[in-house]
Amino acid sequence: MTVRLLILGTGGMANTQAGAFAAIPGVSLVAGVDPRPEQLAAFAAKHGLPRTFASLQEALDWGEFDAATNVTPDAAHHATTLPLLAAGRHVLCEKPLATNAPDAEEMARAAAAAGVVAMVNLTYRNVPALQQAALMVREGVLGPVRHFEASYLQSWLTQPAWGDWKTEPQWLWRLSTAHGSKGVLGDVGIHILDFATFVAGEEAVEVSARLATFDKAPGGRIGDYALDANDSATMQLRLAGGALGVVHATRFASGHLNDLRLRIYGERGGLEVRFEGAVSSLSACLGPDMPAAAWRPVDCPPVPTVYQRFIDAIRGERLAEPGFARGAALQRLLDAAEESAKAEGRAVRL
Repeated sequence: MTVRLLILGTGGMANTQAGAFAAIPGVSLVAGVDPRPEQLAAFAAKHGLPRTFASLQEALDWGEFDAATNVTPDAAHHATTLPLLAAGRHVLCEKPLATNAPDAEEMARAAAAAGVVAMVNLTYRNVPALQQAALMVREGVLGPVRHFEASYLQSWLTQPAWGDWKTEPQWLWRLSTAHGSKGVLGDVGIHILDFATFVAGEEAVEVSARLATFDKAPGGRIGDYALDANDSATMQLRLAGGALGVVHATRFASGHLNDLRLRIYGERGGLEVRFEGAVSSLSACLGPDMPAAAWRPVDCPPVPTVYQRFIDAIRGERLAEPGFARGAALQRLLDAAEESAKAEGRAVRL
């Protein structure tokens, strides 16, 4: 079955997605959409797209595609995904699903009503150690989960490994709420919240959060960008089964480029998931190793990417996970964390 794919948005992540989808047998990249003519033309030439459109409506009027990947800025996800669902197209949407829970919930309802494959691009579901840890927890290896700690550490505000954030729009917009940013909480906090609760296999039922925005330029502004989005986030969570955990994310973690870590503990042992330096690893302390606190590595088989899973789901070969319902649940958690932070860390129940 050939899947004809439309790419909506042609920024940096769209380049990553175009390459990944083009490598999947039976996937045809048929068109791109972007209101910026020069960027769209360059993107189409780079990836060999035969058609381009300045608006989503033009692409829908043309209609010769089966699925779309939505790689627009966060604030555009809601408005651009709903017409695709209404037209009966399968959709992979970048995270976060929306910028608030009501919009995300509307998208989840629309996807369910349309009966199409609708997935959210939580890229760290591609980490083999994460998937193996989740499987072990589901199998009862830890017994009841009692405690966890998780972190997502970046440092692009303290060093130029990925470019100069002070001069490049691709970074500056992430620091400005007027440009659609929800700060580190919405950008990478969503990943580490999914990382932790997916492995635990339980939803969060209560959150207490603090957010911090640091002075980064005179007057808190660079050109058109007011640098008012949060730079660091700390959260305490209670899960449905009663476990407590701490989660934190920051762009000021000097010495870490893009590192995720989860430690999770139950009555029968503990697991540690690492994704550091783009390398995935899992270690466990279980059963007879517990008295000596001996940790042993765990083999983790490779897993398909979210792009492969999306195509497989369209072909009826795999469940559409993570779906829009998961994206909406995470957005409710993000909204609750923002509400808590505005109330100086007061606990908010979901």
